[in-house]
Amino acid sequence: MSTTEVFINGLGLIGSSLARAIKKKKQEIVITAADTDEETLNYAIANKIIDKAARNFAAVKTADIIILATPVDQIIRTLHELSKLQLKPGVIITDVGSTKQAVSKAAEELVQPTVTFIGGHPMAGSHKMGVTAGRADLFENAFYFLVAPKTKNEQVEKLQLLLQETNVKWFKIDAGTHDTLVGQISHLPHIIAATLVNRTQDEFSDSALGMKLAAGGFKSITRIASSDPDMWSAILKTNAAILTKQLAKYQQLLLEVQNDLSTGNQENLYNLFAQAKNSRDKLSNQKEYRLPNFYDLLVNIPDKLGVIARVTALLAHNKINLVNLQILEIREEIDGVLQLTFMKENDCEKAKEVLINQKYQIVEER
Repeated sequence: MSTTEVFINGLGLIGSSLARAIKKKKQEIVITAADTDEETLNYAIANKIIDKAARNFAAVKTADIIILATPVDQIIRTLHELSKLQLKPGVIITDVGSTKQAVSKAAEELVQPTVTFIGGHPMAGSHKMGVTAGRADLFENAFYFLVAPKTKNEQVEKLQLLLQETNVKWFKIDAGTHDTLVGQISHLPHIIAATLVNRTQDEFSDSALGMKLAAGGFKSITRIASSDPDMWSAILKTNAAILTKQLAKYQQLLLEVQNDLSTGNQENLYNLFAQAKNSRDKLSNQKEYRLPNFYDLLVNIPDKLGVIARVTALLAHNKINLVNLQILEIREEIDGVLQLTFMKENDCEKAKEVLINQKYQIVEER
């Protein structure tokens, strides 16, 4: 059996998770990786996530598949560097960037006829970052977008075979549609969450309580504001034209709400929430189209010592994998809300059953 050489540039959450998934395959695969952080490379070698560490791009010349798993702006610079190198005939280059038009444009510099570029974007992530946060099952049941308009099916299938153990849902799409889609459902919400947090911070800057009172709904809708600033500023820069139009439309809707408040148009305000509720409720019935592979369970918990420890112990006893938990709201003498986050839907369903059997009240599932 011949050996497949894989080169991964960037061993953060996504890059290291892909490496872990590739390592699960039985065929002979050698993974070489590069990263700007020496400790990351040392960790990856010590934990057998990769086979070799590269301090420069010399190793790409013998690679069968090259995976670019850095921020989008770095991916673009790397494609420019790769275009100047003599690569192995038949090599496949792919990326995991969150925008595709700018990356696809940069890939046009790869003029060698035997080099194939396939744009990629796995719609998965975590509240944790870095090589230590990577997991082989990070992408399970998540959509993995592929942008490969002029690529032979056999090349696409070769990449899919390499990433078979990720257990993703492959979805072919063109670059423009991809950027419009993720701009509306991912990039724009990140902008809104960040600006809402900053506006609220400014509003409460002179208050002794201020942001300490922000809980419940505010924390839920602004959770993504905790994302990596370096990564997200790079993403927005490469999707600026689409986001500018989407922001303009969103701002127009806010102006309409402002006008309805000024004029006391109760009917329009009601319709705003009724339409949003109807659309949001439908999302719960579209599980086969769920993009992020996270499942939340909201549980009423009394404000008593040890209650959270009992819940987590109950889940552990039943071998249910919990990836995160958060108290959304808790005040004296009333119940609070504990948000339990699972990566797999069956873990969420099992947790719900276990907790209900123990007389815990489930508030909501998302």
